[in-house]
This record gives sequence, structure tokens and C-alpha cells, in this order.
Amino acid sequence: MSLEIEVVSEGAAAVAKPPVEEELKDDVYTAAAYGVLDKLRRLVEQGGCSVSVPDAGGYYALQWSALNNRAAAAQYLLENGADVNAVDQTGQTALHWSAVRGSIQVAELLLQNGANLEIADSHGYRITHVAAQYGQTALLYHVATKWGAEIDAVDNDGRSPLHWAAYKGFGDCIRLLLFMDAYLQRQDMEGCTALHWAAIRGNLEACTVLVQAGSKENLTITDARGCTPAQLASDKGHRQVALFLSNARRVFNNRWDSKGLLGKVAKLGLAPALWLLIITMISINIAAYYSICGCMGLALRLLCNRRSTISVLLQQVELISHSCSFSIHNSQGCLINH
Repeated sequence: MSLEIEVVSEGAAAVAKPPVEEELKDDVYTAAAYGVLDKLRRLVEQGGCSVSVPDAGGYYALQWSALNNRAAAAQYLLENGADVNAVDQTGQTALHWSAVRGSIQVAELLLQNGANLEIADSHGYRITHVAAQYGQTALLYHVATKWGAEIDAVDNDGRSPLHWAAYKGFGDCIRLLLFMDAYLQRQDMEGCTALHWAAIRGNLEACTVLVQAGSKENLTITDARGCTPAQLASDKGHRQVALFLSNARRVFNNRWDSKGLLGKVAKLGLAPALWLLIITMISINIAAYYSICGCMGLALRLLCNRRSTISVLLQQVELISHSCSFSIHNSQGCLINH
């Protein structure tokens, strides 16, 4: 297994150098590349130059204007018969070339004029692959959100844009792709995930973003040779990355298992504790209410019993008083008679 992704020409647009204006003064390719609209008009309208014929390298004038974000030149070429989906000898279109330097204005123009997002070149690269290879996050976001470009498309080697962004170390591209739900655990034809390729290149930022977005499984997936990302980083001499990945694995081992009971409870956060507290407080209040009601009832009963007792005592006192009065009265009567 090759330990490096083979960047074949980094896309044809990367190695194709724009023609020098002094050398090709009357060339539509130079005019398109430099955005010299007056010269382009003169060559096409007066000189009879075709906009649909490739140059000596097999590249079209529309591709040159797309590479350098020459929107006015691209618009003129399209209006004068340029094929928006014309492919060069590598199978790339002007849309591919617009992704190299993040030419959003030209990419939008091409798409509005019927550019096919799903055309893949000879290596299986689509516009999303090229954008990820060159870290063109804004263009990647534009074509994915507005035009529905496939962010998880794979090339001929089974690699997605996330693989390429991780390999190249473009952290912002990785974050965007993960935000748009790119498949983190996808393995290419060599069994490598995006984390494997970030580890191979020693891209610490890329590894950090991928680890934070993933799980323990991402750290333990092995490639076709049975190597984990940490092992590949160590083999390539990236000690800092290897140490980071090893420590990350230990952290995941010490965490609660997300599939277990504690893990599921942890995912719920404070909600169960808050509900338990609320229910407990309600129960305490209800119990206190009934307790107070019971005490009040007992007090009323005692009060009623106490009133009854006092009433009986008063009646007895009154009876005794009455008896005493009667006895005194009788005694006085006897003394008078004597």
C-alpha cells in the first residue's frame, strides 16, 4: 500500500501555466487568461479565432478565464459559443479549474449556464474534490449549499473530499465538511480514513478536528495493513501527532460507554436530575399540606373535647353550688324554728 496519496498533477490546472502575453499577442487563450476583453473581442470578431478549439496543451480559453476568475471574459466566451462542459485531455472542465483558486464568481456563471457539477475527470475528481485539494472552503460551501454538489462523492481510489482536506491539512475545509455531515469513517481502497491520511502527513490541526468530531472507533479503525492512525503517524516520524492520538484514545477509554446506561444518562445532561428535584419538591409540599391539615383537624378535635370538658365541669360546679345553697338555706330555717 502506498503511504502517500498520489496527487496526479494536482489537477491539470495546477501545472498548466498561463501563456505569456508578450509571446502570444494574438491568442484568445492569453486574452482569456489575463481578462483582456478588448483584445478577446478583436481576436474573435475581427480575427475569426475560435473559442471552442483547445490550445497546444489541450486546454480551452474558458478554462483559462475560470482559473483566474475572469468573469467578463468567461461571459463573452460563453456568449460566443464556448462549450461550458468541454473537457481537456485529463477530463477536466472549466468548472474544475474554477475550484483551484476558488473563483466563485466564474463558477456561479458557469453553473448558471449549464455546467455539470457531477462531471469527474480521469482520476474521478469532481469540483468538490478539487476545492478540498486546494482548501477553497468558500467555493466548496457555495456549490454544496446553493447547487447541491455531492460532498461525499468518491474518486477512483475511493477518497472523498474529506480525505483530501485531511491529507492537505485544511482545517476549515474539514470543519465545513463535517458540519455538512460528511462521512467521517469512510475508508478508501487502501482502508484509510480521513484521520489516517491526516496522521500520515502529520497534520496536527486536521487530526485534532477529526478526533473531536469522532469517537473512539475512529482511532481504532485499521487500514489494509492493520495500522491505526497513531501507528501510521509514528511510522512516519510524526511524534507529536502520534502522542496526541495515543492520548486521545486513552481519554476515550476512560469515558463512559455511550451505549451503556451511564453513557445514555450522561447524554441526557441535567434533565433527569432537574425532573427528580421537581418531583421531590412537589411530593414534599403535598406531604406537608396533608400533615398541616391533619394537625389542624387534631387541634380542632382537641379544642372541641376541651370545650365539652369545660362545659361538664361548669355544670358540675353549678350543681355543687346549687346544692350548697340549698343546704345553707335549710340550716338557717332550722335555727329560726328553734
